[in-house]
Amino acid sequence: MKPFLLLFSSFVLLHSSLSAKPNVLYILADDLGYGDVHCLNPQRGKIATPHLDRLAAQGMTFTDAHSGSSVCTPTRYGLLTGRYAWRTRLQSGVLDGGNDEPLIAADRLTVAGFLKQQGYNTACIGKWHLGFQSDAEPTKIKKGSGLPVGAQIIGGPTTRGFDLYFGCSNARTMSSLIENDRVIEHIETIDMLPRLGARAVSHIAACAKSDAPLFLYLPLTSPHTPIVPSAAWKGKSGLGDYADFVMQTDAIVGDVLAALDQHGLAENTLVFFTSDNGCSPAAKTKELEKSGHFASAGFRGYKADIWDGGHRVPFFVCWPGKIAAGSKSAQTICHTDFLATCAAILDAKLPENAAEDSVSLLPALLGKDNAPLHEHVVHHSISGRFAIRQGNWKLALCPGSGGWGKPGDADAAKQGLPAVQLHDLSTDPAETTNVHDKHPEVVQRLTKLLDDIIAKGRSTVGAPQKNDVPVIVAKPNGKAAKD
Repeated sequence: MKPFLLLFSSFVLLHSSLSAKPNVLYILADDLGYGDVHCLNPQRGKIATPHLDRLAAQGMTFTDAHSGSSVCTPTRYGLLTGRYAWRTRLQSGVLDGGNDEPLIAADRLTVAGFLKQQGYNTACIGKWHLGFQSDAEPTKIKKGSGLPVGAQIIGGPTTRGFDLYFGCSNARTMSSLIENDRVIEHIETIDMLPRLGARAVSHIAACAKSDAPLFLYLPLTSPHTPIVPSAAWKGKSGLGDYADFVMQTDAIVGDVLAALDQHGLAENTLVFFTSDNGCSPAAKTKELEKSGHFASAGFRGYKADIWDGGHRVPFFVCWPGKIAAGSKSAQTICHTDFLATCAAILDAKLPENAAEDSVSLLPALLGKDNAPLHEHVVHHSISGRFAIRQGNWKLALCPGSGGWGKPGDADAAKQGLPAVQLHDLSTDPAETTNVHDKHPEVVQRLTKLLDDIIAKGRSTVGAPQKNDVPVIVAKPNGKAAKD
């Protein structure tokens, strides 16, 4: 071959390699705390997580990543749509999971729908918890037991951009195993996590034979309650069932990553791993702390709370050859950023009425971020309490936890605690000292900023959009909802 032709051929091959659409794997643990991953909490974390530690070592760790809410359903909505869930009808709590109207509107663009437009094979394997209905007779739907075998689900994942779905609605209906739009069998809850892991592995194997790029959204059911480690994992941690279940979750992640390697997909796969919110008190966190394990690391609160322990989560991203191994980012980010990130990677433009609260993480992933990606991030608790983060400042518009932590808002109000909490996270990451009275100008500025974000219908640059319903910021004091 002549030198010019050889040079031209090499250029074409290199350009093709760089522009090839990456496979995308997004693994979402359920109720896994920031401090449950050993590499994030080496001093006060006692659970072994070798596969997650290795994933972090191979890619980038975001140390200031947040779920869109401190509970399940709203976080999943934000992750898939790039929009805060409090802009919808769901402004507190979660969906029941039995027979709910879908939270994602049929005409709203999801990550799956967007990637499908880009030629991806799209699959969701795991816990949905975003609502669907069914053709089952109401008398045959038993609370806590899910839908009967053979029931057709209506408005589920395959109507929201996914080519394939395999999983369950939520923890309370985990016994009903669904494939695409049918309940195919009832299983024991202890078997759900292994079934999800096995199906993810087999799906990767099948997709390796296809020319289409793969998008696999893998929302695991663990380590959420019911805390049911398999027999092979029971007792492994020496810290109780929850820690055993975390170890089993880590092993499932290892199996899925091994499948990428085995089928030659790892080199061109962008892998995300995170959690939908902080660790739940149902994990017996007080007992774990007595044993030296702190599931929220040094952050205050747990799942459901407005404090960072409720929504600061593990967040690792690996992309061989693109993301520097062992790198870290202190950027403040949110799960809503996934859609804009995918669009940036594929150099595709999103419509104005999509991804209203999504910012691309690509500059940080490539080590080219020279400024904050977000001007601000909004946090939300189970009872509908708001907080807004800008730089090191965090303003929470409630007197207490906003969730299940002590003191709750009603008790905090009775104790005469201030109606708002302002913390400088650069000096007080544990949110122990309320400085609202020393910085009234910051309270005023952040309050107005939140009002503007709500009124504009988006927190990103673009044409104003409408919220689905009026957004209520000030909620009466009371007990937090259940999840």
